Amino acid sequence: MEKQRVLLGMSGGVDSSVAAILLQQQGYEVVGATFRSWDAVSESCMDNKKGCCTVEALTEAKELAEKLGIEHHFLDYRNLFRQTVIQNFVDEYLNGRTPNPCAICNRIIKWGEMIQFANQLDCQFIATGHYANISQENGQYFIRKGNDESKDQSYFLWQLSQEALSKTIFPLGDFDKRKIREIAAGNGFNKMAAKSDSQELCFVPDNDYRHFLKDNVPEISKIGEGRFISIDGEFLGKNAGYYHFTIGQRKGLGIALGYPAFVVKIDAGKNTVTLGKKEDLLKSECTLSNWNMMKYARWEGEKHLDTKIRYRSKPVKSRVSFDGQKIKVIFDEPVSAITPGQNAVFYEGDAVVGGGVIDS
Repeated sequence: MEKQRVLLGMSGGVDSSVAAILLQQQGYEVVGATFRSWDAVSESCMDNKKGCCTVEALTEAKELAEKLGIEHHFLDYRNLFRQTVIQNFVDEYLNGRTPNPCAICNRIIKWGEMIQFANQLDCQFIATGHYANISQENGQYFIRKGNDESKDQSYFLWQLSQEALSKTIFPLGDFDKRKIREIAAGNGFNKMAAKSDSQELCFVPDNDYRHFLKDNVPEISKIGEGRFISIDGEFLGKNAGYYHFTIGQRKGLGIALGYPAFVVKIDAGKNTVTLGKKEDLLKSECTLSNWNMMKYARWEGEKHLDTKIRYRSKPVKSRVSFDGQKIKVIFDEPVSAITPGQNAVFYEGDAVVGGGVIDS
């Protein structure tokens, strides 16, 4: 019987590498694909312990493919990545919002382009090293959380289409990170098993988005100094410009008010940053745009779901309803620092119902 072919995204890290091993053990013919999405020039990007953009990571992906005896391809998506993921990242910050580039990259690059390439290679499936699972009910495919709660990446996958989900395999969904490292070591990849996890955006390896914007957006120098104001509109002092700040930020404000101050609002048009106390961050509802549903296509009235407003936040019980082309979320209890531009993702148990981009 002819083996089914699966195109695997290989970054050179331990997760995608073990995914290749597991897929082979499951009887698939694995084809590796390594994306070149961004050329980082910082020193940290040459460190094999940081990021997936390094030259060493690309080389390691190729070497692993050779050791496993699998076909391997390099895919150059730098132009598309800049036109989509980077452009959205820049636009959102310039609009006083805080973007989530990983979710967009997953939809456009890691699945959108990957599925097209898989079709060219006669691959029936695509696979990645994400910690997540896929289920199907009533004709709808949807993401479920990975078994390792500390590594679960379901939050970043809410934008995937039904077509993408129907062709996706997540080999790591039932494993925890400790076991993945054991599998790597047990198959002779001891160096890879010891590699640390990247906690950074692939194109901002030092985690300093302000420095990235200054280096890549020449017009940002024209923005100039902004103003700190109170929630009552009172002038509190000057700042370096609204794009230096995010909702909920406390450290690095550069101003002392005699009490712990937090960023509660950003107005890009007026170049103002509103400061308040911690309780001023609490809100009971928000609206979303650019939504995508998985487990249910759409519903009438309110549905009681758990909503995450950022990756590391705990899900909050909420009532979710459709309001024209937008979604309204009313939380059972106020939540802190709801941030325009970030993603709100809905869960029903461990199932991802869908999500959207926070507007207000």
